[in-house]
Amino acid sequence: MGPNDDDYIGYLLSDVARLMRTVFDRRVRELGLTRGQWLVLSRLSRRPGASQTELADMLELDRASAGRMIDRMENGGWLERRPDPVDRRIKRLHLTAHARGMHASMWKLAEATVNDALKPLSNKERNEFTRMAAAVKRRLQVLAGDDGSAGGGEPRTRGAAAS
Repeated sequence: MGPNDDDYIGYLLSDVARLMRTVFDRRVRELGLTRGQWLVLSRLSRRPGASQTELADMLELDRASAGRMIDRMENGGWLERRPDPVDRRIKRLHLTAHARGMHASMWKLAEATVNDALKPLSNKERNEFTRMAAAVKRRLQVLAGDDGSAGGGEPRTRGAAAS
């Protein structure tokens, strides 16, 4: 099996991740969310109080782009900036009640998307797949030099696909 085969593991992993995002994007669009918005909701729900720089790292964006997105979401009532208790130069980002409610709806769609995608697998196969994928993720985090703190456990490599 080589890089010209459709069953090459690298292609399969990339295709699975892309297709999961595509299906999920379509489902959350019905809630009125863009990919950027659902990524911010997801990251801040896992890391409430992150700084703008930390969120930019989690989203794999430069700080200016993240700042514009944060401004739009703050103006739209999705998040709020709160002063850091120790360093007044830093503003901590928190989801509003509206955003937390939307995240709960979004999470239901995420669970349904995963369940639909894994439907061909038995419960035993799903558990084994999860165990193996977690082992591969841990290894990649080591290779990337990531301690798991930046993106809710995602390796912090620029240019990687957002998920």
